[in-house]
Amino acid sequence: MKPWRWVVGLILVAVAAAFAWHWVAEDPGYVLVHLRGTNVQTTVVTAVVLLLLAWAVITALVALIRWPFGAMTRRHRRVSRRRLADGLVSLIEGRHGEAERDLHRAARYPSLRGPALLAAAEAAERHGDTTRALETLDEAAQETPRAARILRARLLRRSGRASEAVALLAPEAAAGGLTPAGWVEYAEASLDTHDARSAMRALEPLQKSGELGARAYAAFEARVIAAYVGSASDGASLATLWSQLPKGQRRLPAAIDAYARQAARFGQTMAAMDEIETALRRDWSPVLVATYGGMGAEDIEQRLRRAEGWIDTHPNDAVLLTAVGRMCARVRLWGKAKPYLERALAIEPSADAWEALGDVYVGENHPELAQRCYRNALALARGDATEALPEELRARRIDTRVTAVEERDQHGVPRLSP
Repeated sequence: MKPWRWVVGLILVAVAAAFAWHWVAEDPGYVLVHLRGTNVQTTVVTAVVLLLLAWAVITALVALIRWPFGAMTRRHRRVSRRRLADGLVSLIEGRHGEAERDLHRAARYPSLRGPALLAAAEAAERHGDTTRALETLDEAAQETPRAARILRARLLRRSGRASEAVALLAPEAAAGGLTPAGWVEYAEASLDTHDARSAMRALEPLQKSGELGARAYAAFEARVIAAYVGSASDGASLATLWSQLPKGQRRLPAAIDAYARQAARFGQTMAAMDEIETALRRDWSPVLVATYGGMGAEDIEQRLRRAEGWIDTHPNDAVLLTAVGRMCARVRLWGKAKPYLERALAIEPSADAWEALGDVYVGENHPELAQRCYRNALALARGDATEALPEELRARRIDTRVTAVEERDQHGVPRLSP
């Protein structure tokens, strides 16, 4: 409270006390107590003071009598809280057996029983004993039923029983009563059972809650929508599904990538090309570029010309160079594909670039070089060291130095180079 409030309050109390004292002084009242021939006479003010003193004395006596019994309760509560704290620390540190033991001991105190049992179930599951974890959740459900149900669904999903997790959370999901963690578990279990449509129901409540955070929600949303788009069974259902998605979701790179892959799979290459080209004009995405270069042989000449035009504005994008090189190799332009792939490998080596370069050497009838490229692709995928190509080939390579270009954002402001 601010100082001026204290001053105003004290002034008001002083004024009230002055008026009260004046009022009592005029007539202090009269109290007569007659008991078994004994009379006690006093004023009202004195009687009130005596009653307050008697109440204080009785309260102190009762507290003194109860203190030995309360001391045991306070000690039990203090010990239980310490065990709960020790158990949570052990759980974080990975000492799961010790954590479970401390948490079960902490659960003996009624007010800590629910949280302690939930944490003990998590410790048992991490220790590898799912059966004991589920038994502990049966006990926790009596104290915290909703949290126990969510944790049970998580344990079931982790143990490969995603369908049971979905069935457990489905009633609350249908009623819209799941908590944020419940919606996450429901969506994850639905994805594990290949039911992306059910997982989509979790996006709106999670977005409204804001509990995941912007970055985590964006990644979660992209994964769910990509699975939803990828669940289309034919071209007609894919077109219908895509048209019904909100505009914001259709602009997600993961969603566009999933749509393009499915559309190309169903023979709708032109639709896939249009979506990717529109998205790349709006915002550059190496993921979409890679998909654009690997959509098959249909309309490949048109895609190759468009991709080569992008190199003028993105000359240092290894993914784009790899995609162009792969398309050139697909139309048997070996001499044209090789410089693109060599430049991509010089900027940022990747398994795809080595594999495409191996295809080029196969086309040029150099099986030994092709095998070395394929070995490098496998080695790079495993995280192992790659094997350099012969010196005479490297001497004939084109200039692979990074080209400096000016990049501007959507407002025309130049971007700084990373």
